[in-house]
Amino acid sequence: MILQDYDKLIFEISQEGHTAYDLPVSEVEEYDLSAELGEYARQEPARLPEASELQIVRHYTALSNRNFGVESGPYPLGSCTMKYNPKINEDVAAMDGFANIHPLQDPDTIQGALQLMYELQEYLKEITQFSALTLQPAAGAQGELAAILAFKAYFKSIGELEQRRVILIPDSAHGTNPATAMVAGFETLELPSTPEGIIDVEAVRAAVGPNTAGIMITNPSTAGLFEKDAKEIVDIVHEAGGLAYYDGANLNAIMGLTSPGAMGFDACHLNLHKTFTGPHGGGGPGSGPIGVVDKLAPFIPGPNVVKNGDKYELEMPEKSYGRIKGNFGNFGVNVRAYTYIRAMGPEGLRRASEDAVLNANYLRVRVNEYFDAPFPNFNKNDFVLDLSRHKKDYGVTAKDVGKRLLDFGIHAPTTYFPLHVHECLMVEPTETESKQDLDYVADILIKINQGAIENPEIVQTAPHNTPVRRLDEAGASRKPVLKYTFEKHESDSSEVE
Repeated sequence: MILQDYDKLIFEISQEGHTAYDLPVSEVEEYDLSAELGEYARQEPARLPEASELQIVRHYTALSNRNFGVESGPYPLGSCTMKYNPKINEDVAAMDGFANIHPLQDPDTIQGALQLMYELQEYLKEITQFSALTLQPAAGAQGELAAILAFKAYFKSIGELEQRRVILIPDSAHGTNPATAMVAGFETLELPSTPEGIIDVEAVRAAVGPNTAGIMITNPSTAGLFEKDAKEIVDIVHEAGGLAYYDGANLNAIMGLTSPGAMGFDACHLNLHKTFTGPHGGGGPGSGPIGVVDKLAPFIPGPNVVKNGDKYELEMPEKSYGRIKGNFGNFGVNVRAYTYIRAMGPEGLRRASEDAVLNANYLRVRVNEYFDAPFPNFNKNDFVLDLSRHKKDYGVTAKDVGKRLLDFGIHAPTTYFPLHVHECLMVEPTETESKQDLDYVADILIKINQGAIENPEIVQTAPHNTPVRRLDEAGASRKPVLKYTFEKHESDSSEVE
């Protein structure tokens, strides 16, 4: 394996007779399944790559070095809180009593793990100011669904489910909110924002009625703005007999400062893989526990950990609709979140929120002169930029700027969301970036702006310095190629079609 092999597929590196591992002789008698599989039986052996252990290690190490993550450079992905994952979290999660236990063990043999789950529940209840909480949901969207299903079970229990069919969704809400409401069987009604970017209170007042099941609010919103009228909006919904759900995607801006419970909400989810430093991205893992008020507590999923004297036990809530995930949620992520909370303490969590807000506002002010900020007032943990002027004047889009950032070792922010900002970049630097790093991001954004003016093509065709250049995203979406085709040639080499 030589240097240029790093750009090849493992199948291209493969050479007949190379091996990395010898399997022991099987003690299980061979059995031919082809007769039972019929037409689905494989007609020839699977073509697997043949490579030495060193070749394999070098190949996958080279691939891993191409990945971009929070440890590679700034990762200002708006509303997703891609902040540093402390390594102490990994040390604790790898402890034998956490890493090598089984969810079906007798609870008497995993008391330490159950104690951790119980204490994490108690910490999160204090942070959210709710009276009941479950760690079951595996991610934010599943947490949303778990809470809205609890709404549904509650309305059924009081005989109002057939009447209450509509959930109100602000146009600045987190993107999964309308999908969650629909999956749970409700209809949705979108609420407009004011010119200042916050929820229109009068629009809420006009929308509620006897068919209102609830409202879903992200606060701060995906525009990075604190919904100052949240309590009034919740009261309006409550007066109509509905319930209020708090999307905790941006809790990183308010923990230790205020809480969903203090704003009057009935339920919320928390993204432990975002706000509480569990690693995330690439499809998982996640953890999205939900907290609820007393009247919803009997309906949440379970089992959950309760303390009975000195013993920790598992208990299903009285009127629970059952599990929403196998066993007890993503336990390893919960261990990491517990470690973070214990390491930070109340003052540390509050400081994290304050620094996240400070960093977002500092970065916005640094680039205000060069990019249009549709909501230039005080932001919370993220902010949005509108590149409509850049598109009109220079033909440079938000996507182009996001891709150009990759050339400078900065991951692109969220693009084209929230939807009411058309050429949107949503930027969240988080609290873990230093002023030096923030200045670097600002300087690069300013440099890209200058490039858009002087040489738009270099921005329009970015990235240029990455292992993979600009992709045909529309073609990949509409005509995906999901497998490789290998052709054997006389030279005994393989080419990938």
